[in-house]
Amino acid sequence: MNKINYDKKLENEIQKLKKENKIPSLLLHSCCAPCSSYVLEYLSDFFKITVFYYNPNISPKEEFIKRIDEQKRLIRELPSKNEINFIEGFYDSEKFVSLSKNLERMEEGGERCFKCYNLRLEETARLAKKNSFDYFTTTLSVSPYKNSDKLNLIGKSLSDKYGINYLYSDFKKKNGYKRSIELSKKYNLYRQDYCGCIYSKKAREKHLSSLSHENI
Repeated sequence: MNKINYDKKLENEIQKLKKENKIPSLLLHSCCAPCSSYVLEYLSDFFKITVFYYNPNISPKEEFIKRIDEQKRLIRELPSKNEINFIEGFYDSEKFVSLSKNLERMEEGGERCFKCYNLRLEETARLAKKNSFDYFTTTLSVSPYKNSDKLNLIGKSLSDKYGINYLYSDFKKKNGYKRSIELSKKYNLYRQDYCGCIYSKKAREKHLSSLSHENI
């Protein structure tokens, strides 16, 4: 079975919009300012974007708030052809705790993460439908640590469920991840060293501890 080129699908969709001379609305789920930087730079020429910050997986709440502040600052400072708006999602950490039950020991990149993708993308799709956006998508695929195939399959499923267009993507392509690092440096963005949830935080701390012991 041939692997789907989601970056090409995005490129084709943008070319279609250009020919139709349309600038549709896009509800863009964002996990953090650094990951959204390249995505906003790229897509804001073609869409009227509203960034939706919905990440009940992030721990602790202080980290959640810190990432919101950086997201808002980036939106204020980043030049864009079309205006970029912002919606702050509710910090419902119990939803993430509930979906993680019996998956706490699973390594990052497994079933717990896929459930987390679905949680955040479904809320994005629901809100996009409610507010009559033309498309919804997420910044998550810019990360080399996120499963783009799984993200796009979830997006397609939710598109069918809610009757709203999902914008296929693999934002790490065309050096997207590299560009996000460059933009993070340019705007002096806070870059966290773990995905966001308590489990990724513990895994990062364990890794750093093992490195420090090796250097003793």
